[in-house]
Amino acid sequence: MTDAAELRSRTQELLAAHPPATTDRLDFLKARFDAGLAWVHYPQGLGGLGAARSLQSVVDAELEAAGAPDNDARRNGIGLGMAAPTILKYGTEEQKQRYLRPLWIGEEVWCQLFSEPGAGSDLAALGTRAVREGDEWVVNGQKVWTSGAHNARWAILIARTDPDVPKHAGITYFLCDMTDPGVEVRPLRQITGEAEFNEVFLTDVRIPDSRRLGEIGDGWRVAQTTLNNERVAIGGMRLPREGGMIAPVAKTWRERPELRTHDLHQRLLKLWVDAEVSRLTAERLRQQLVAGQPGPEGAGMKLAFARLNQEISGLEVELLGEEGLLYEDWTMRRPELVDFVGRDAGYRYLRAKGNSIEGGTSEVLLNIVAERVLGLPSEPRTDKDVAWKDLAR
Repeated sequence: MTDAAELRSRTQELLAAHPPATTDRLDFLKARFDAGLAWVHYPQGLGGLGAARSLQSVVDAELEAAGAPDNDARRNGIGLGMAAPTILKYGTEEQKQRYLRPLWIGEEVWCQLFSEPGAGSDLAALGTRAVREGDEWVVNGQKVWTSGAHNARWAILIARTDPDVPKHAGITYFLCDMTDPGVEVRPLRQITGEAEFNEVFLTDVRIPDSRRLGEIGDGWRVAQTTLNNERVAIGGMRLPREGGMIAPVAKTWRERPELRTHDLHQRLLKLWVDAEVSRLTAERLRQQLVAGQPGPEGAGMKLAFARLNQEISGLEVELLGEEGLLYEDWTMRRPELVDFVGRDAGYRYLRAKGNSIEGGTSEVLLNIVAERVLGLPSEPRTDKDVAWKDLAR
């Protein structure tokens, strides 16, 4: 078993062979992956050493102290947090070897082609079709709310391959090349003025069967791995104490005493405690992941993340008074990443409105917590045994 001492030794060997000050950034990241120090809990040969997930912090601390470059995880959050664990669990050996290394080092950015105009909260109702022709699948349909599609080389895609069975049973999971003919990405301008989201049109896109992930018709089960990891990635991110959205509010409170009132003080204290409880709960959830794949508990973390961000950003705007109504720039941009803390209060307030929609709406996540965590009876579903083609749309 690989332990902390061995990981420190391996990390120092990496730094000695590839000094960060004189090594090209991508070359260093490739060497780190090949040394098994990218994600230590992954298997050997795939960027890991089969070590405990909790030991990743040992490697990260050594590399940070040496000033080594990282892989800019925010730029490829969907790839790292969602595509990679799904490929690891369901991919063939050829798929793992082909996709995981360029994904981790950031050479290839990923996006997610799941939601559709008529299939958001009810994702299993999706209508994008994939029809097999020999060794290829011909895909037609429309996806929406696709974060980062304008920067992505690859996409994780679910499409309907059998309309004659109930909606959950006729879905298959694919890896889609965003540069292929027939893939069109259009920006969706948001309330912030930016367009980090997109709609994607798929017209006679040909996907080789070798890019199918999992069995035909088993896409819903494969997608659950993606979605569970997505909720953990969003709601369970690692933060320092007083990190995230609470940080700029606390900073303003300390530096601007003239803005303080008793009521605002009481509300800030409550939200500070809530943020700290959420941070520690996320840490515990990540420790539980050492034992296996994420489960429905991630839904609870994502719920708390959305509620806290919206309440904290609302308090910040109120604390700043007239200043809180200002907005830095309405210019239409297509950013590479979302930066909550590095922007102004107006941006945080507007952008946080999407937190209760993206990654699963709060309403859907409440159902998941109720049914899969608390064990409450599920809501009646009259369409469970009805063929997708016969559903009312």
